[in-house]
Amino acid sequence: EGQVFFWELATLVDIMLIGHYIEMKSVMSASRALEELAKLMPSEAHVVQEDGSTKDVPLEELQKGFKVLVKPGEKIPADGLVLEGKSSVNESLMTGESKPVSKQPDDEVIGGSINGEGSLTVEVNRTGKDSFLSQVIDLVRQAQESKSRTQDLANRAAFWLTMIALGAGALTFFAWTFFTTEDFVFALERTVTVMVIACPHALGLAVPLVVAVSTSLAAQNG
Repeated sequence: EGQVFFWELATLVDIMLIGHYIEMKSVMSASRALEELAKLMPSEAHVVQEDGSTKDVPLEELQKGFKVLVKPGEKIPADGLVLEGKSSVNESLMTGESKPVSKQPDDEVIGGSINGEGSLTVEVNRTGKDSFLSQVIDLVRQAQESKSRTQDLANRAAFWLTMIALGAGALTFFAWTFFTTEDFVFALERTVTVMVIACPHALGLAVPLVVAVSTSLAAQNG
């Protein structure tokens, strides 16, 4: 009749799947942090015409050299140089600077930051992939995709520990089968037990999980 030990195997599979689910959920959370950074940009900009009037244009149509008007409380549409006006700008989401930064003519401003109490006329000098915010998003993405030495070391350790666990399981099965009078099911139970306990599941899941969560937290906190 054999002995019932499917419960242990089913539990092991469930725990592994839960671990992978938590890991992927954290990675998706980090990706959403990138999307939140991208949402910092306004959808339109007030471009100053030659006659002094303003025209609202989509952000994609902004080009280097355009002059844009940023009203109080609005987001700055692109990286540029202040030509006219004086205000304070909240750059905390981009630079981590908690206090508003004073801006006047010849000062640089960052696209996505929030203008304070005064109006500013800004000459655009960087748009699209060249902008500060795009570079931050690229760096966050690279941080997610790249692996540190610690990660490589942990992955190598997990690989070899897995090999050791499989080897220990094989030795256990061999020993109980050929050097004792116990039956096949008894030997298989001991083999599964050794492999479940010895296999480094936590090490394989912990490192990518920590990287994903820390990247997400860093992005959310500027």
